[in-house]
Amino acid sequence: MQTNQLFLIFCSVLLLLGFIAFFIARKKATFVRASGTAMFSQPDQYAWFAVVATAGPAIALSALGAFIMLLVGADIPTFPLLLASLALAAVGLVVGMTLVRANFHARQAIERVIRWVLAGAATISILTTLGILISIIGEALNFFQMHSFWDFITGTTWAPGNSFLAAAGRGDGGGAEFGSVPLFAGTFMITAIAMAVAVPIGLLSAIYMGEYAPSRVRAVAKPMLEILAGIPTVVYGFFAAITVAPFIVRVAETVGVSASFNNALAPGIVMGIMIIPFISSLSDDVINAVPDSMRQGSLALGMTKGETIRDVVIPAALPGIISASLLGMSRALGETMIVVMAAGMRPNLTINPLEEMTTVTVRIVAAMTGDLEFESAETLSAFALGLVLFVVTLSLNLVSVIMIRRFREKYRVNNL
Repeated sequence: MQTNQLFLIFCSVLLLLGFIAFFIARKKATFVRASGTAMFSQPDQYAWFAVVATAGPAIALSALGAFIMLLVGADIPTFPLLLASLALAAVGLVVGMTLVRANFHARQAIERVIRWVLAGAATISILTTLGILISIIGEALNFFQMHSFWDFITGTTWAPGNSFLAAAGRGDGGGAEFGSVPLFAGTFMITAIAMAVAVPIGLLSAIYMGEYAPSRVRAVAKPMLEILAGIPTVVYGFFAAITVAPFIVRVAETVGVSASFNNALAPGIVMGIMIIPFISSLSDDVINAVPDSMRQGSLALGMTKGETIRDVVIPAALPGIISASLLGMSRALGETMIVVMAAGMRPNLTINPLEEMTTVTVRIVAAMTGDLEFESAETLSAFALGLVLFVVTLSLNLVSVIMIRRFREKYRVNNL
């Protein structure tokens, strides 16, 4: 019998045992309560505890077996593992039934289980982040054994050179240069353009929806604005390459300036449009979180609505607005498809946004999808670039989290 069929049977039997546990436990608890015995929990709470006692251990055992097979590579037969899980579920069903009694706190037991599940989910998130970091660091160190870390972070030329020939056994790789400055310069250039587009539009739209828009307009405008966040990035890439880039070239020609069809300005503008919903939605939530007493106090002192927004609301919401902007910046730093389609793939150290540029993520994709061996310097350079980009985005996220925490603490104190 195939693994998929075994898993389907396992889920069906476990679901059936859960239904049985729920109805029997609720019926038993209802009967005990009807007899006049005072119980610490409601019948439904005993029923859900019986379900947790039945399905929880079985799911935990099967997940543990799958994790061991995935991590260690041990060969655990599927059928005995699922059979043992169902046997454990039957034992849990019996235990759950015996605990349906007057002096058992089923509600507290369920809350403890929920607390452990939430803690487990948080732990998985942390371990996933650590796993990503460890996997990147390992291969990045292999790259830095081939090329100097200092040359990597300070070099101004990204030209793998004859690393391809070296990987093919026809050269020594001596002409390869892995200076990442042009890549990060292009990344920060395009990100800066995107933020210059997204922050003003996003913040102004958030101010309008939070302070001026009627509820009917807000109910329509905010969902429509957030639709931009659901558009695939490849669609944005087509828009940047086919519409925005030629338009920029025509405008530049009218003023006597030369512009490349693959330029940094087009993807920067389109990327800014893409991250407007992130900044607008988060900023709107932060602005609405400002206590109304501050607005009323400002208006009572004779300030106009515009002056209240400028001098009271925006300064009070500024930490949250900055955090939203940093989150949008993190999103822009990791974008790839728009840059590939509109800015090109040539590393170019320049301050002219009308010239062709590329970003770190584009070079990572190019290095990982090439024909080189995995152990080659050019392929391993993707991990070095990813490590530096990971540190940059992680730092931005940490700054955002810290600022949000300070914002909440500030208004928690003010509201006491």
